[in-house]
Amino acid sequence: MSTLDAALKEYLATRRALGTQLKWPASSLRRFVEFVEAQGADFVTTDLALRWAVQPVGVQRATHAGRLRIVRGFATWLQATDRRTQVPPHRLLPAQQRRPTPYIYSNHEIVEIVAASDSFRSLSRRATFKTLIGLLAATGLRPGEALALDIADVDLISGVLSVRYSKFGKSRFVPLDESARMAMIAYAAFRDTVHPRRETSAFFVSKRGLRLRPGATRRTFALLCQQVSLRSPSAPRRIGRGPRLQDMRHTFATRRLIEWYRAGLDVDRLMPRLATYLGHGHVAETYWYIQAVPELLQLATERIETAARGDSR
Repeated sequence: MSTLDAALKEYLATRRALGTQLKWPASSLRRFVEFVEAQGADFVTTDLALRWAVQPVGVQRATHAGRLRIVRGFATWLQATDRRTQVPPHRLLPAQQRRPTPYIYSNHEIVEIVAASDSFRSLSRRATFKTLIGLLAATGLRPGEALALDIADVDLISGVLSVRYSKFGKSRFVPLDESARMAMIAYAAFRDTVHPRRETSAFFVSKRGLRLRPGATRRTFALLCQQVSLRSPSAPRRIGRGPRLQDMRHTFATRRLIEWYRAGLDVDRLMPRLATYLGHGHVAETYWYIQAVPELLQLATERIETAARGDSR
């Protein structure tokens, strides 16, 4: 094991001991160390860090900046024991990270994506993705929240999900409508028949009976979107750009707001309720949909103009 390898192992162990989850940075840092050693170097320099960070082609600048940021953290720690180490300065790769514009699925598109799951050879995989996508569309859960559900978190009798320690460390209860509850019951019965002995407590499982991994789940969803022409075919092992699994959540929230506007309800009064349901840290995050989705912005503008005309009378 090289000096850098040993240092990285110690760095990751230290960070994990402090409670940090390092799945993505850990794998990236290992590739960075391999890159440094392939260049014949045995310590980190700003030039090496920068060259490695900008390697991916066709990605957003925020991706390059994120890669450099995790190297900076490692280099800062490493410099305490190896004074040769150079710490890349902040803002070396400035990135104005903008929140992606949400894609709002039509009912027909959701049906097509779910139906595309029939292309999977594995019956278990078909059932899992059909139920998972349907659940996200019906509840607006974050994908990570759905994948983190344990069997004990899903009350199939009362139709309530317990979302525990999600984003911002918040927990909440999410009710299921009857169709979603019945779909979850059918999936649970099928899962228990196909995978009677599992080593995981996860509600949703892979074809091997393991908890679904977020990266693999996003990739599978992207491939389904390619099948129904919502994403263009891309180079091997790449999924390209286009609608995301997260957009099922955006679609749910947007539809609810549109329904409220069209029904003439007081959206400002109802917005905190939607924010709580979605698990948003602040109601401002929920208001973001109004400016991000053209139809919502138009409805909100019409509501304001109508109110202004009423006040002027």
